[in-house]
Amino acid sequence: MHIVHLSLTNFRNYRHLELSLPPHLVVIQGDNAQGKTNLLEAIHVLATTKSHRASSDRELVHQAATQEDLPFTRLFAEVQKARGTIKVEVILRLERALPGEAFVAPPSAMPVRKRIRVNGVPRRSIDLVGQVNVVIFSAQDIDIITGTPTLCRRYLDLVNSQTDSRYLRSLQRYHKVIVQRNHLLKLLQQRQAQPEQLEFWDRELVESGSYLIMQRQHLVRTLNKLAQEIHRELSSGTERLEIVYLPSVGKEEVQLAEIESHFRQALDQTRRREVAQGMTLVGPHRDNLRFQANEADMSRYGSRGQQRTIALSLKLAEAKYIHTQVGDSPILLLDDVLSELDRGRRHHLLDAISSFQQVLITAVELNYFEPSFLAQAAQFQVRQGNIEKG
Repeated sequence: MHIVHLSLTNFRNYRHLELSLPPHLVVIQGDNAQGKTNLLEAIHVLATTKSHRASSDRELVHQAATQEDLPFTRLFAEVQKARGTIKVEVILRLERALPGEAFVAPPSAMPVRKRIRVNGVPRRSIDLVGQVNVVIFSAQDIDIITGTPTLCRRYLDLVNSQTDSRYLRSLQRYHKVIVQRNHLLKLLQQRQAQPEQLEFWDRELVESGSYLIMQRQHLVRTLNKLAQEIHRELSSGTERLEIVYLPSVGKEEVQLAEIESHFRQALDQTRRREVAQGMTLVGPHRDNLRFQANEADMSRYGSRGQQRTIALSLKLAEAKYIHTQVGDSPILLLDDVLSELDRGRRHHLLDAISSFQQVLITAVELNYFEPSFLAQAAQFQVRQGNIEKG
């Protein structure tokens, strides 16, 4: 899988960009704040409908676009896959006023309407996810190792959603059920509802949540096996990595029925506390991951270099996992990953990514790359939102 052509209009610092990309290795060099990261972010949006950096779609819109009569941002990519070509498009349209309202919002408060097309046909966000597979590695990914459980869950959800449409549907359903169930728990807390009303939401919670747990377990087991081998190479054989899944329900059950049974038992056991606190206390929204090297918890005892190497091992394992699941190599996006690696780790990384169908890797300086790697790569330079062949 590789991007043949990328088109951006009013995205971040790109006013207008038309960029044809070759397969295999692509090095994008430029100073900081010129648009390197923004380019990779655009590809991530086209694959997942969401930015890995922004808290809202409004942040993606070029400021100058707000002065236009029809302010919008457009992202488009033509992607060559194993089974043919696909064209994906995401349009963010700023609304100066809501329908039926005379009030005109200031630029910073304009609501954004997202439109998606696949091969020219309007689609929902859920229909786009998984059409184009990407794996992105950036400086923030070290937070998966050191950060909150929320980041770990978000990571598992993103990987599974790209490879399993049922998982994405179950995830969306689960989030809706949690909102409704928590609302009912608050009413029970205030004695404004009957306990029997929980039965329906319990069934819905168990049905959608158990599938999430099962697929997360499968993903972590596979990632653990793949990442161990990669990490052994990156650490020159000095560290044994282990990724541990920490579900809030059950332990290592494999069968869906067994997970459902443990989930129902957990709900029964926590019913009193849930009503007292007005929230759902067990389920996949409480899961976590632990990363260990030589049996030490890396979130607490790992050095910055160790944590970065683990994050890199995890991402390379993710790429291999997606390849086995979808039958096509995902597009690999690496955002300035070489600057914090020593020479040995840089060598292992560059060797590992050379087999992918398309890799876009950004850097401020080219001296981090080995001459043999640069000889294989297409080189581009980015300056102030403009990209030229190097």
